[in-house]
Amino acid sequence: MCRLFIGAEPGLWEPQTRSMRLEGISTSVRLEGFFWTVLEEIGKRDDLSLSQLVAKLSRECAEAGHDPANFASFLRVCCARYQVLQLAGEIPAARDVAICSLDAEQILERERIRHAAKLPVAQRQLAGAASAATS
Repeated sequence: MCRLFIGAEPGLWEPQTRSMRLEGISTSVRLEGFFWTVLEEIGKRDDLSLSQLVAKLSRECAEAGHDPANFASFLRVCCARYQVLQLAGEIPAARDVAICSLDAEQILERERIRHAAKLPVAQRQLAGAASAATS
């Protein structure tokens, strides 16, 4: 099993630092080559350069109140979610479909339903009660 992973091109896991401007501030982000490739693919779907995509994600991440100290981790999770959502059929494989054209709220709701269906009964009841309390 491990051969499938360790035999991959080393450039996939070698870290690369990219310099860019986020909200007018020069900064650098360090990610493995694999993640830069996925981010470039995501950006191309919406006609965004890599820098534009990362700046947009940074801005929206800050607006949502997320911890900016974990931004590189956030970008990695974005890449993983992109691929998981593609496998689930939520993001079309056709790369000419812009991600901004998708109904994010409906996708997130279907994702919550799928997740809740996998929980044991007691956890589903607690999740339902918590959801009702915040509505």
